[in-house]
Amino acid sequence: MTDNAALHDERPWGSYTVLDQGPGYQVKHIEVLPGKRLSYQKHAQRAEHWVVVRGRALVTIEGQDRLVATGETVDVAIGVAHRIANPGDDLLVFIEIQRGSYLGEDDIVRLQDDYGRVA
Repeated sequence: MTDNAALHDERPWGSYTVLDQGPGYQVKHIEVLPGKRLSYQKHAQRAEHWVVVRGRALVTIEGQDRLVATGETVDVAIGVAHRIANPGDDLLVFIEIQRGSYLGEDDIVRLQDDYGRVA
């Protein structure tokens, strides 16, 4: 773990916990509260792979929505606009594997955000 990476962080939509990290990758356990969603965003230096392990996700990739069930996966390429939301009444849990040259939380360009975090 690097000094600037939080092991666990609470967010307005839920929380994430860093499970593992090494050169060029990071693995997070992410929980999204019922009815909440992350910002619509993109990254310049990382790709992401999501595995839904509990609940059902509403995923938006480049403006296209689709429902993703437990056990299904989603790949998000570098530079692609994306969002994950919890449309259900139960907790959404997914594992996110980040791959890239830089994995810091400041490699986020927010295009839309429910919590006023768009620059």
